[in-house]
Amino acid sequence: MPATLRLALTAAASSLALAACATTGADGERSVATATLAKADGTPVGAAVAMQRPDGRIELVVTVRGLSPGKHGVHVHTTGACQPTFAAAGGHWNPGGATHGLEGAAGQHAGDMPNIDVGANGTGMLTYALDPAATLAGMFDADGSAFVVHAGEDDQRTDPAGNSGDREACGVFVAR
Repeated sequence: MPATLRLALTAAASSLALAACATTGADGERSVATATLAKADGTPVGAAVAMQRPDGRIELVVTVRGLSPGKHGVHVHTTGACQPTFAAAGGHWNPGGATHGLEGAAGQHAGDMPNIDVGANGTGMLTYALDPAATLAGMFDADGSAFVVHAGEDDQRTDPAGNSGDREACGVFVAR
């Protein structure tokens, strides 16, 4: 089976498994959210699926295709908007006012994640549980949140965005 097809099937199965776990909490909120990722010209390049786990942490499964090989910084951003430009997504989701980076000495943004590694075939997948303080309710505050894929690797230290380069793809989280 070609690697691209295998990755696509794995990503689809992961997304379906997460969606199948969707429940409605006591407050009536859904525990799964998705963001369809697209380039600035509208070309779809993947998805980010966020699920509130039983332990309360948000687990994200990110799948991408059609991107340049190498490591790309990925983050949850503060505002649920990708238009008119990806700058509309604001900065990294950071309700605690921390500094940037998983290797930062003073903590991390709630939306900080490891880089996604895109293979020679242009595809990649990442599964990661966000900072324990992050919640889906927080992601769906008054202005929502978005998921952004950057053009370059995040150095996991430099504030505010890890020198990860331009915003290459963006998607707004929608509760399911």
